[in-house]
Amino acid sequence: MSASHKEHLPARPVAWARLLLLIPFVAVLWVPFYNSVQPTLGGIPFFYWYQLLWIILGAVIIAIVYRIEH
Repeated sequence: MSASHKEHLPARPVAWARLLLLIPFVAVLWVPFYNSVQPTLGGIPFFYWYQLLWIILGAVIIAIVYRIEH
């Protein structure tokens, strides 16, 4: 068995990387910041496209945290 012993060790969690997960949470939780109609994007009010943007950014941030930890 010439396989490296490190291949079977569990990944060590990186605490600072998990703090990145707070960014989308705080950005969407702070409603007075994005509670407006203007500016519109393709006729969609800011309130809606801001939330949809954070769905995409949240997925990207989760992928980054996953890559850092594994």
